[in-house]
Amino acid sequence: MNPDLRDLFLKKWETYFGKAELPIVFYYTEDPGTIPRAGLATEWNCIICELNLVRQGKPRAWNAKSLGCGGARRYFGYEKGMRPQFDYFLSHGIPGEMEGERYIRTPEMVREIMENMRCIPADGKYIVFKRIDQVVLTDEAIAVIFFATPDVLSGLFTLSNFDRTDGLGVTAPFGSGCASIVYHPYMENEKEDPKAVLGMFDVSARPCVPANTLTFSIPLKKFEKMVSYMDESFLTTGSWETVKKRL
Repeated sequence: MNPDLRDLFLKKWETYFGKAELPIVFYYTEDPGTIPRAGLATEWNCIICELNLVRQGKPRAWNAKSLGCGGARRYFGYEKGMRPQFDYFLSHGIPGEMEGERYIRTPEMVREIMENMRCIPADGKYIVFKRIDQVVLTDEAIAVIFFATPDVLSGLFTLSNFDRTDGLGVTAPFGSGCASIVYHPYMENEKEDPKAVLGMFDVSARPCVPANTLTFSIPLKKFEKMVSYMDESFLTTGSWETVKKRL
């Protein structure tokens, strides 16, 4: 990420959002350098819970062996296929054998969803999460991820539509918590006209974030535009100043 963009954002964020939590970024690299690497996963764990330390300013790198959740490994690009019986696990389960999560009505629908998913080319790489104030020039950030309260979300959502006539600058696709902050923003960033991704609706991941928090992930190419618009947007008005006092 260009340090000028980073510094410009930090200045404007403080001006318009005060002490609201800073976002984090993610990127892929073959060598995370001095960034601490997560250890070998020996049991199931949720990456969303582990990101709480990153949000506090402690960057971390993961690879296929350090991610303890099959969903994260798939959505981050480390696994290409679908694990056995995942279609039943995500739907109604198998009576007497497996309790399903009942997020999708039928196993057939799960299979169709997974078959239509492209994979992120992450083989042999680490995925790094880092708070934006710690980003340096060589960090090729793909998206900026906000863990935000409703008031902060209102500002980000409105700014995402500032340069649009269709009012569709934000998308909220179904998916796991990790898919909403990595997979979908990654895919949006490859588009000519990317959208921000509203997420963290995953019931399984909700315990890892506060009750009044969702995520708002902005592909980098859209993020650059949004930062450039801040000084001419509603953020300069009395209406926003009233909201800002609650942040």
